[in-house]
Amino acid sequence: MKLAFSPASPFARKIRIVAMELGLFDKIEFITPIKAVPATENDDYARTVSPLRKIPALILDDGSVIVDSYVIAEYLDELAGGKLIPASGAKKWQVKTDHSILQGMLDALLLCRYEKLLRPEQLCWQAWYDDQFKRAWDGLVRYEAHPDVLTRPLDLVQIGIVCVLGYLDFRFPDCGWRKSFPKLDAFHEKMMQRESVRTTVPPPA
Repeated sequence: MKLAFSPASPFARKIRIVAMELGLFDKIEFITPIKAVPATENDDYARTVSPLRKIPALILDDGSVIVDSYVIAEYLDELAGGKLIPASGAKKWQVKTDHSILQGMLDALLLCRYEKLLRPEQLCWQAWYDDQFKRAWDGLVRYEAHPDVLTRPLDLVQIGIVCVLGYLDFRFPDCGWRKSFPKLDAFHEKMMQRESVRTTVPPPA
């Protein structure tokens, strides 16, 4: 298997953490760097991997491609016998729902990043930026208020949370999330003790 990824991508970081936790890391070849920035052409990637030009993408040995970080995580979890996603019942749907929320939080933060990095300054829409950032912030409020999510055995939701927090540290280091969310801060510090989390921290910008 090959994983198209960028070290800076929180979505790709999630898959690397998943692969390590499932004991599959050594079975994957990591292809980097992959350009997936808006307004940047990458016709070869679009043609051979994904027309959406998004990462991560998992290329299987038969040449078929799996896209979307949740779908890739679910595929790897199934390969490993089902350790991070419940197989059925209410817990399965709650994990999928929480993951969708976390995915949306990362999407919102990525839009904030692009708004300031790529859009001409005179065209920036501050109210839109603030709204997107608040969506991610309100997600943190949700998980701070439900510490049971942070203390149960490791699952995909916890991996998703640590990727959100890591992306905040990486791209929004002055946002003050640690002061506002002490339970999430303690959770993050505990997760950083895991090799899978510690070794996938994005490199300095």
